[in-house]
Amino acid sequence: MSQYRTLNREIRRISMPTMYGMLFTSLYDIVDMFYIGMIGSEAVAATTIYLALFWALEILNEIVGTSSVSLLSRSWGSREGERTARIAEQTLVFKALLGGIGAVLLLATLPFLYRIFTADSAVIAHGLRYGSVRTLFVPIFFSSYTVHTIFRSVGDAKTPMYLLLTTALLNLILDPIFMFDTIPLVGLPGLGWGMAGAALATGISYLVAFLAGFIRLIRGKAPLTIRLAGLLHLDRELDKKLLTIGLPSGLNMLLKSLVGFIFLRLVAVYGTLAIAALGVANRVYHFAAMPSGGLAMGSGFIVGQRLGSSRIDEARTVSYLSMVNGILFSLPLALLLLLFPSQILSLFLSDSAGTASTAVPLLRIYAFCLIPLAINGGLGSAFYGSGHVKPVLYSFLASGYLVQLPYALVVTLLFKLPLSWLWFAYLLGDVVECALRFWWFKGGKWARYP
Repeated sequence: MSQYRTLNREIRRISMPTMYGMLFTSLYDIVDMFYIGMIGSEAVAATTIYLALFWALEILNEIVGTSSVSLLSRSWGSREGERTARIAEQTLVFKALLGGIGAVLLLATLPFLYRIFTADSAVIAHGLRYGSVRTLFVPIFFSSYTVHTIFRSVGDAKTPMYLLLTTALLNLILDPIFMFDTIPLVGLPGLGWGMAGAALATGISYLVAFLAGFIRLIRGKAPLTIRLAGLLHLDRELDKKLLTIGLPSGLNMLLKSLVGFIFLRLVAVYGTLAIAALGVANRVYHFAAMPSGGLAMGSGFIVGQRLGSSRIDEARTVSYLSMVNGILFSLPLALLLLLFPSQILSLFLSDSAGTASTAVPLLRIYAFCLIPLAINGGLGSAFYGSGHVKPVLYSFLASGYLVQLPYALVVTLLFKLPLSWLWFAYLLGDVVECALRFWWFKGGKWARYP
C-alpha cells in the first residue's frame, strides 16, 4: 500500500502542474471562443474548420513529439545527461523544420480546403483571415510544445505550467485589444483587426512563452542545458528515431484527422449553425478533458523513466493509478455537462439560440465520453511512455473505421436522422477504443519495447 501511495504522490506531483497548465490553455480557448462568438456564428464555424485543418498539420508534431517523450524520459531515467541534451536539441530543430514545411503547405491550400467544408462566403472569409495569420506561427507552436516536453521529461513540470499560464494570460489580454474597435467591458479603443487579430494574439502569446522557456534551457537554469551549437545541424541517427518511433502515433493522428474531416463534412450537411455548435462543444469538452490529459502526459514521463531503470511493475502500476485518478477528477465535470449544458453554451452563443440548442445533446454525450477518455489516458501513458504506440493506432483503426464511421454515414446519409444521432458516434467510438486499448495493455508487450 505504501508503494501505491508513493507512486500516486509522484503522479500528482508531475501531473498536477501539467493539469494546471492545460487548464490555463483551456481557459484561454474558452475565452477565445467567447470573443469569437461575439463576431457571430459564421466566425465560430470558421474557427472550427481551421482547427480541424490545424489538427491534421499537427501530425508532424505528433510523430516527433511522441518519439521525443520516449527517448528523452528513458535517457534521463538512465542518467545519460549528455545524450538527453542531444535528443532535446535535435527535437527542437527537427520539429521546427517540419513545422515550417507544414505551414507553407497549409497556406498554399487553405482557400481550397475551406471550400470543401462550406459554401458560406462569410465563413470562408472569416476562416481565411484567421487561418492565414495563425498558420504563420506554426513553427513557433511546434517549438513551444518541444520546450514543454523537454522540461517534463527531466522531471520539471512546474516550468511548463508557468509558460502555459504566461501564454493564456497574454492571449486573454491581447485578444480583445486586437479584435475589436472598442474593447468589450472596458470601453477603451482597440485595433479592430477581427479574426486576424484573434490569430495574431495567439501567435504572439506562444512566441513570448517559447522564448522564455528556451532562454532558461540555454542559460543552464533548468535540470538540462541545451547548446546553441547543437541546433545548427541535423543528427541523422537521432532524427531517424524521432521519425520512426512516433510514426504509428502520427499515422493514428492522420487517420483520426481523416475521420474528423469526414465527420465535419457530415455535420456541414446540417448547416453552418451545426458546425458552430460542434466548435463550441469541442472547446468545452477539451476543458473538461483537462484532468485526463494532464494525468496521461505526466504519467507517460514517469512510465518512461521507470522503464529506463527497469522497474516494469512500477510502470504498470503508474498506468492503473493514472486511470483511477482520471476517473475521479472527471466525474464532477461530467455532472456539470449533464446537468447544465444550456447554461454553459449560452456563454458563447448568446446571439444564436438555435446553435446552443443544437449543441446541447453533443455536450451531454461528451459528459459520458469523459470516462472512457480517462481510462484511455491511463492506458496511453504506458504506450507513449514506452514508445510502443502501435496498439494506440490499431485500437483507433478498429473503433474509428469499423464502428464509428460506418455508423455516422448510415445515420446521416442513408437514414437522414436528426443531428443528435450523429453526435452519438463519438461515445460509441470511444467505448470501443477503450476496450481494445485495455486488451493490448493486459498483453504486456509494451513493457518489453526495446
